[in-house]
Amino acid sequence: MSFDVQTLQVTEEDGEARLDRFVRRRFPHVTQGQLEKLLRTGQIRVDGARAKSHDRVLPGQVIRVPPLPNVERPAPTGAGLISAKDREFIRGLVIYEDDDVIALNKPSGLAVQGGTGTLRHVDGLLDALQAGEHRPKLVHRLDRDTSGVLVLAKTPAAAAGLGALFRSRELEKIYWAVVLGVPHPLDGQIRGWMIKDDGTEGDREKMRAGLQKERGSVFAVTDYVVLDRCSDKAAWVALKPQTGRTHQLRFHMAQMGTAIVGDRKYTCDREPLGGIEVKLHLHARALRLPRRNKPPLVLQAPPPAHFKASFDALGLDMSGHKDSFAPFSMPSRWRKD
Repeated sequence: MSFDVQTLQVTEEDGEARLDRFVRRRFPHVTQGQLEKLLRTGQIRVDGARAKSHDRVLPGQVIRVPPLPNVERPAPTGAGLISAKDREFIRGLVIYEDDDVIALNKPSGLAVQGGTGTLRHVDGLLDALQAGEHRPKLVHRLDRDTSGVLVLAKTPAAAAGLGALFRSRELEKIYWAVVLGVPHPLDGQIRGWMIKDDGTEGDREKMRAGLQKERGSVFAVTDYVVLDRCSDKAAWVALKPQTGRTHQLRFHMAQMGTAIVGDRKYTCDREPLGGIEVKLHLHARALRLPRRNKPPLVLQAPPPAHFKASFDALGLDMSGHKDSFAPFSMPSRWRKD
């Protein structure tokens, strides 16, 4: 049980989120009714002020959470409640493990955490990966339809350290994407302000271009390199986010007029590709985590089947790219002129 007042800071990794969703991500056993009561009575506060469940919290804000009894997972753990098929499934996603870290290659279509109508998700399967005293803990997230490297902490100390890394700019991330058309120039940096849409277009979870002085607007920076292309129809692009904004990579690619293949939320005016599976072609390819007194830990996840099928269909060449970070050391050498 938790009997201490806690202060939680909203990070860039959290992005902009509803207050109730932010709190329940950290305390999944608090019911919505309990949460509403805590908000109604002013026990949960944002920057010292009362708030409502639907209020949006922003990076840098501080959330006060009162003592929360009965939020820990009940004993015994839920491992016995997970089917043998799901235990085998989640264990089959492990690509790396040591005393502190478990890394998964998350498949496209699997949510990281639960929500309305989402019953099967990574967080709900983590009891199957518990080997010691502590249940593995999520330290970052990927969109449901984004595949690739997902890191879990095995201990509270590891969770604190990894959480700090993900909030810093010391940790490097590389994503692979297949996009419609070819970005021009073939390597560069995308910079600009973005903000969550007000819902006038019917999607409150979608980002749009923002202004610096606009409340809720955040600055986003993405480096990119074209690794290969199929004439002017499509390109394979490596993406290196310097900031961690909601939907940043998808938004930036669409803004360039080269939306990611299979993205139904962020589109451009190019014709869809024929003969390609309609799935989001965005893959969290690699992470490089700095470690004290040790070489950095490099985690790489092979792309999913629909990626490989699309590469074959488009004639894109994946060979020669074992080091996912190399194109950003000398991007011009990878240009396909």
